[in-house]
Amino acid sequence: MSVDKMDQLLPDRRNFIAYFAGLGLSSTLFPGVLWAQVQQRSAQKITKEMLIAAERIAGLNFTDAQREMMLLGVNGNLAFYEELRRVNLDVSDVPALRFSPILPGMKFDKRRLPFRPSIVPDLSRPENLEDVAFWSVAQLATLIKTRKVGSVELTEMYLARLKKYDPVLKCAVTITEELARQQARRADAEIAAGKYRGPLHGIPWGAKDLIAKKGYRTTWGAAPFKEQIIDKDATVIKRLEDAGAVLVAKLATGELAYWDEWFGGKTKNPWDTSLGSGGSSAGPASATAAGLVGFAIGTETGGSMVEPAIKCGVTALRPTFGRVSRDGVMPGAWSFDKIGPMCRSVEDCALVLNAVHGTDDLDLSVIDMPFNWDAKAKATNLRIGYLKAAFDEEYSLSEEKTNDFATLDTLREFGFDLKPVKLPDYPIQATSLVAWFGEIGSVWDELVRSGKDALLGVQETDGVGNLSRMTRTVPAVESIRASRIRTLIMRATAKIFDEVDVYVAPFSSADSTPRISGLNLQLTNLTGHPAVALQNGFTRKGTPTGITFIGNLFGEAELLAVAKAYQDATGFHLKHPKMF
Repeated sequence: MSVDKMDQLLPDRRNFIAYFAGLGLSSTLFPGVLWAQVQQRSAQKITKEMLIAAERIAGLNFTDAQREMMLLGVNGNLAFYEELRRVNLDVSDVPALRFSPILPGMKFDKRRLPFRPSIVPDLSRPENLEDVAFWSVAQLATLIKTRKVGSVELTEMYLARLKKYDPVLKCAVTITEELARQQARRADAEIAAGKYRGPLHGIPWGAKDLIAKKGYRTTWGAAPFKEQIIDKDATVIKRLEDAGAVLVAKLATGELAYWDEWFGGKTKNPWDTSLGSGGSSAGPASATAAGLVGFAIGTETGGSMVEPAIKCGVTALRPTFGRVSRDGVMPGAWSFDKIGPMCRSVEDCALVLNAVHGTDDLDLSVIDMPFNWDAKAKATNLRIGYLKAAFDEEYSLSEEKTNDFATLDTLREFGFDLKPVKLPDYPIQATSLVAWFGEIGSVWDELVRSGKDALLGVQETDGVGNLSRMTRTVPAVESIRASRIRTLIMRATAKIFDEVDVYVAPFSSADSTPRISGLNLQLTNLTGHPAVALQNGFTRKGTPTGITFIGNLFGEAELLAVAKAYQDATGFHLKHPKMF
């Protein structure tokens, strides 16, 4: 096409700039040799009929004249896509744009205060060491610190339990025996020499198998990656090793961090092994509930910690987005992913968060904020709300509704004047899914284009492979629109915390989760707010039910204080499954 012909098509400067913008080129860079490149890039591959089909997918309707104008630019873009795809990207290559949950004008108290855990009374070593399998980290730490039990002994006990119960639970991908024994011996030697590192020193733990440990497989729960070894330690691994913790297992994750099925099978719920553990942090939840580890680390993008914690009856802390580094951890969606502890008590979550939070100059989304835990802080000074509409709607299981309302009664008995709160009046589900779709599609772009998504075990509508393919039909404009609405939702959610410090919300473990509580889970993952999930009773079948507490951004200390007060008063966390 000649320049004269171009002038006929684009008679004024505004159209000229718009035309080149459609090609993805700046008109200021266009004179001379670049013109030949545009002609080459614009070879006709996309037809008007294809545009019409694409319009229908995007919910749009252009005129024939508009389509004719679009065709040259749309075809030219194909060459740009090819150039971009020639760049090899690893899932660890993050986008240049980063999400922050902090809005303009937000103020935070950045004073750093001493960390004050509970004082655990002196404990005796039981005659049968396996009796401590379900003890809290705080209790185990007391035994180790006083040298009534050695880390090697404790580690061998948990390794034996992993080998005994994992064949049924399918909660462990790799049992890290050699590493665990080495770390336990070092912990015992240091403690004997008077070099006690703190309450995690010598405590056996498990890592969700999205988290890289040098020298060991990090499989992401997916067959195409089941022999993958990542040559680095994730930041969360390094920090727990610095605290003296002992890694005994890489724990199962649902395939590519989705649900509870992985290439080794379906991770089971130790309360009822006919059931799955739920969520993708299935291994950490199952292993912690079954007393196979002292604690575990899970991850959440859209419910992957909260759901299995409630189904398996453990306590999980999903921290504020940006609280814990995700370096060395497989991404699910960069602006949603969080890492947190899955434990047997609220205070255990505080002990673990204290060890792993903070910046590392590797994950640039991490924000430097203090975590000022004081186990003696009075929760009754805090303002508590409850998500009234979620409590009022229909439940699939009547026991869950009974237990949820009993939770509110318990909080009122503490003297809390519970204030009803409601979700922002925005399309939360649509915003969450559209914002997430673009990110998950980008994470698994190479996998889909290589055809290796066909090797994934879950080939269903809601499998990662199909979701990643489907995301290619979401227009970029709608993704950005969802991001803009996300900001409006964040502002509206911030207003809730002008009125309360913490609010309570139900979460059904049944298949048909109540609509509003499900939206609340999506909302708080959109906004980055922290949550604690914990037990609040049992069903007639003997399986756990649970509740969630939602806190303000970087308000984990206050959030955990409320959850601890409730947990201490009810004691549901002290019950554990009868192992088969």
